[in-house]
Amino acid sequence: MLEPTPVTPDAPSRIRLPLLTQEWLDLAFIHWAVEPDVVAGLLPRGTVPDTHEGVTYVGLVAFRMHRVGWLRLPGVPYLGTFPETNVRLYSVDEHGRRGVVFRSMDAARLIPVVMGRLGFRLPYLWSRMSVRTDGDTVAYTSSRRWPGPRGAASRITVRTGEPIEEPTELEHFLTARWGMHNAFFGEPDPLAYLPNHHPRWPLYRAELLTCEEDLITAAGLPAPSAAPVSVLYSPGVPVSLGRPARPAGIPTP
Repeated sequence: MLEPTPVTPDAPSRIRLPLLTQEWLDLAFIHWAVEPDVVAGLLPRGTVPDTHEGVTYVGLVAFRMHRVGWLRLPGVPYLGTFPETNVRLYSVDEHGRRGVVFRSMDAARLIPVVMGRLGFRLPYLWSRMSVRTDGDTVAYTSSRRWPGPRGAASRITVRTGEPIEEPTELEHFLTARWGMHNAFFGEPDPLAYLPNHHPRWPLYRAELLTCEEDLITAAGLPAPSAAPVSVLYSPGVPVSLGRPARPAGIPTP
């Protein structure tokens, strides 16, 4: 396995022909530290936990997906705009590519959920959701509908604070992730990597006012036993997603 590529706050390269475009808005990043061996068995074949100073992390990320569009077509205002809450882990593959692995992706629109599950083999789940802003607080709610476990839910409220002029190494590690790992083409097909590109995150300090959830345990992870080690907020960024790339020598359909 090659050494992991450096963590960089800016995307390493542009995506000339994006597969998807979208905006990620009003994001709450909530993270708990875990030992790598706790999550190693939950990662796709061909990846291992990515670590910062010997520790890896479980992330709960709530946000608004806005105007998802295919190729260079304009984003869709209704079907492409919805709340989403993800449970994610941190991964690195044998080529040294750092990424995320999604354990669950709750979203409020059924058609994108079905397309994500069938077209990309991603763990999308249809949920009843909302994102509400009141002054400097943002509240996110979700309650799972399909396929289950039905009723898995979250209620998160953060209060945004001061902008972060220079994020710490850990804050870059948790947010500057330039791709995802997944078996997009189905087991036993090889692991693939889907790159993304967006501007540097505008990050803010945030206070976690409410966090009542069982999405983490529903995703097969132990329930957090301590307070999160990092709570951040971002107003968001425009994003381009590239095509899933298989290992060298194996063409992408």
